[in-house]
Amino acid sequence: MSGPGRAAQRMPIGRGPMGQATGGEKARNFGPSAKRLLATLRSDTPLLVVVLVFSILSVTLSVIGPKLLGEGTNIVFAGFISLQMPAGATKQQVIDQLVASGNQDQANMIAAMDFVPGAGIDFDQLARILTLVLLVYVFSSLFGWLQARILNGVVQRAMHRLRLQVEDKVHRLPLSYFDRVQRGELLSRVTNDVDNIGQTMQQTLSQVVISLLTVIGVLTMMFIISPLLAVIALVTIPLTIVITVLVARRSQKLFVQQWKTTGVLNARVEETFSGHSVVKVFGHQKEVEADFRAENEELYRSSFGAQFLSGVIMPAMMFIGNLVYVAIAVVGGLQVAAGLMSIGDVQAFIQYSRQFTQPLSQLGSMANLLQSGVASAERVFELLDEEEQTPDDDPALTAPDSASHLEFEDVSFRYTEDKPLIDSLTLAARPGSTVAIVGPTGAGKTTLVNLIMRFYDVDAGRIVLDGVDTRRMTRDDLRARTGMVLQDTWLFAGTIRENIAYGRPEASEEEIVAAATAAYVDRFVHALPDGYDTMLDDEATNLSVGERQLVTIARAFLADPRILILDEATSSVDTRTELLIQRAMSRLREDRTAFVIAHRLSTIRDADLILVMENGAIVEQGSHNQLLAQKGSYGRLYNAQFEGAAEEEEAVEVPTVPLPPPPTTAQIVVEALAESEDAVE
Repeated sequence: MSGPGRAAQRMPIGRGPMGQATGGEKARNFGPSAKRLLATLRSDTPLLVVVLVFSILSVTLSVIGPKLLGEGTNIVFAGFISLQMPAGATKQQVIDQLVASGNQDQANMIAAMDFVPGAGIDFDQLARILTLVLLVYVFSSLFGWLQARILNGVVQRAMHRLRLQVEDKVHRLPLSYFDRVQRGELLSRVTNDVDNIGQTMQQTLSQVVISLLTVIGVLTMMFIISPLLAVIALVTIPLTIVITVLVARRSQKLFVQQWKTTGVLNARVEETFSGHSVVKVFGHQKEVEADFRAENEELYRSSFGAQFLSGVIMPAMMFIGNLVYVAIAVVGGLQVAAGLMSIGDVQAFIQYSRQFTQPLSQLGSMANLLQSGVASAERVFELLDEEEQTPDDDPALTAPDSASHLEFEDVSFRYTEDKPLIDSLTLAARPGSTVAIVGPTGAGKTTLVNLIMRFYDVDAGRIVLDGVDTRRMTRDDLRARTGMVLQDTWLFAGTIRENIAYGRPEASEEEIVAAATAAYVDRFVHALPDGYDTMLDDEATNLSVGERQLVTIARAFLADPRILILDEATSSVDTRTELLIQRAMSRLREDRTAFVIAHRLSTIRDADLILVMENGAIVEQGSHNQLLAQKGSYGRLYNAQFEGAAEEEEAVEVPTVPLPPPPTTAQIVVEALAESEDAVE
């Protein structure tokens, strides 16, 4: 197939064996990509405010908890100490006695406590404290669950919108994008990367907010209890920042490489599996396996490096936290002994130190998730930022419903500026006529069809449909008037009926069956287990290649287009079926304009106009007999298709006899129909 199938002419990246990408664009910075990713949540700002309020309430209550537990510890400890004191004595008398006996440290510690000698533990007050602690933690958990529930909905809606943006973007991309990007790579961005973004936001957003608020709340309580111990705890912040930044800089590049390599590997698998039989036939299993192993090894190295480096953060944060814990325990003990702090405050502070280092460790451990998610976001944003096809005119023009007179007026087109393809092409296709396009591979035959469909826009000149420039029409309007049957069949997972009705979803059952009968689908469909309800997978492996082609032809029949494009549409069917289909197509072409790309010239002898293309230019045009009489390019192409047969006859020494002129399509159809009638009888 010629034309944009060769769009490597526009390919900006290098390609290795089997079309594998060997280059790529440089990734964006972490900061701008993360900011843009957060901007996807902007439409749910009110809910995010609610999430923030619930997070503040949850963290505030959880931060109050250790302080209340410290008060409970003070009650228990003071009650225990009071039992060691003589009943009836006052607190001051006990302190004076300890001072007089030289136990100044004990006196200072007891002076900081609130107790009555001999009274024991105040269980009523302890019960009130514990009840309050229970309520505090219950409501803290409730607010935490609510904020997580709301944030989950926000994130899922954001991912829903992002998928819609990606889907819409794909439909707005020009055909040239799909010519230069492998399907596996595109699918990886649409599926793997979007899913990774959703998982990252789901796992990190809530935890980041909670962790930051916890650090602020805990730090506030620590300064209230003991500024000295709070300063000791603050040592973890600069260490955490330094470690996180150093690791993140190195691991971010590896995460970008990881997801980029994932897309490359997906493209390799999709390409190899779709052409598995070709790989087997030509004995390239070892080469394919070697390429796969190399790319898999690259993915392993980048993934291992990224996960290892980011995984270092959590143990480092825990080590720092343990050092701070030891320092607080020692200094806090000295403070209690000096009577500067109560034992309950030390207990609360130790809890706060754990609460302080834990969110810092969590923030560090989430660095790998954030980097992985932002790396995927960069790839998705690259897709969203791709240049789109030129928008349709607004307001757009429209041609009459019966329009089928198509003209090329001095049309020029090239895929790349330095490689001319079509220059100053002029031709006219009248309604009801069949225009056949022939020529060697790369001559521009399929390019001509793609210009008609506006898969590409012309560089100069114009294409007009009943006097209306097709560039002034919407693409949907133009393509709705066009039916196209390609050599490469495309069927989706669904029933045969649904695949035929794809050409016109509102068609009735009678119309679907009529189209299937005209395309000779009805001949084989009744032999299938469920007839028209037979389910096809996405590769339609339960149909032969020829049967798949017939279904696509039936789809075009049902669409009832004004312009019909056939790109080697019958190349996958047997000769007898091809002749019958040609007869049906001749009925379909009535009052319509048909463009037929053909390599087997015997199939287009009855065309009203045959265009012979070479290097993007029409070098000959006319009917079959006229072109043969000219003995030019068409004559050479036509005769070349029969030289092989003649040489074979000479090799086996078959006596040469004058060959009769090839029969016309009408004669062959009559003979085929007669054979069908004999078979029925």
